[in-house]
Amino acid sequence: MSRTTDRHVQRSPMLGQALSALFLLAMGGIHLYLALNGTGGVLGVLFILNAIGGAVLAVAVLVLRRRLLLLACVLALLFMAGTLLSLVLALTVGLFGIRSSLDYQLAPTTLVVESVGTLVLLATTATVWRAVR
Repeated sequence: MSRTTDRHVQRSPMLGQALSALFLLAMGGIHLYLALNGTGGVLGVLFILNAIGGAVLAVAVLVLRRRLLLLACVLALLFMAGTLLSLVLALTVGLFGIRSSLDYQLAPTTLVVESVGTLVLLATTATVWRAVR
């Protein structure tokens, strides 16, 4: 095989890592903004924890390699998908007695960021999985 073909067969996950980190930071940033601008109580605390978790996972996805990178990607994917599921549940049937609506500040933006972020993390995790195998 030529060098060009080798490069196409073994894709580097670096672009996926960067995009994944960006979406994790965006999700965390939205939750931090909401916590600092009116979302209080238990939900506000959860939003701050979400922001911290997103930042920690973003750094992990950027700096770790091999099997630890795979672990970080899987955890980040579960974190993003879980946050998306929580928002969807809050928008539909309610979650822990909390109901939300698309009129709530940044709800539509959060839906887009978390949906696309989940897809990006899924692709990144698959790429890293192939690279580790």
